[in-house]
Amino acid sequence: MTHSWWSVRVELLGGGQAGELWPRPGRIFAVNPRHTFHVFAEAIDDAFARWDRSHLHEFTVPAAASPAGGDHYDDLYVTELKYLEDYEPDRYRDADHVRLEALLGLGDEFGYVFDLGDNWRHRCVIGDGPLDPETALGIVPARPLAYWGWGYIPDPYGRLFDGDDGEAPIPAPPGDDWPWTGRPAPTVRTDHCPGQYTHTLSLPADVDDDD
Repeated sequence: MTHSWWSVRVELLGGGQAGELWPRPGRIFAVNPRHTFHVFAEAIDDAFARWDRSHLHEFTVPAAASPAGGDHYDDLYVTELKYLEDYEPDRYRDADHVRLEALLGLGDEFGYVFDLGDNWRHRCVIGDGPLDPETALGIVPARPLAYWGWGYIPDPYGRLFDGDDGEAPIPAPPGDDWPWTGRPAPTVRTDHCPGQYTHTLSLPADVDDDD
């Protein structure tokens, strides 16, 4: 049995064109404390449907002390140092090499930001007790893995459909987007426009020709 893992709750607070989100979408991850911050960042981005990864990410660990002693900072930043030209060594750590267990422990809370321009902000909280991934997931994954979740995930650029330029109207739904056999007849359709409306419509049941 494996009992040395953590359960980490991650909630998306907001960012980009979505602004502040409520209710907040979230995921709960099984995480090995020996995973690096970079590996955990990739797992978060996978779970929150980020398809454009050409942006920096950054973790914030509160109330971290300078290893040199004396100075005390409110925050310690863990990011991809290979892309930074100038930074304070006492306040920054390399996400590609530093493991979670080096800076965090059970019950700790920390922050994660994807895309330092649009600032997709996440609140991360480690559970108070260890997690057995075999019990929670049925497997021991090689990387951090979400095993519970909720909420709508906004597109990072606010696009609702392919070709959305911010001015084009939302196209009508297709008459039948599943041409293959074996599909159960749909009973509802959901039209969702984040921040404006969510409509769930009941669809008429198919009528048998013999009736």
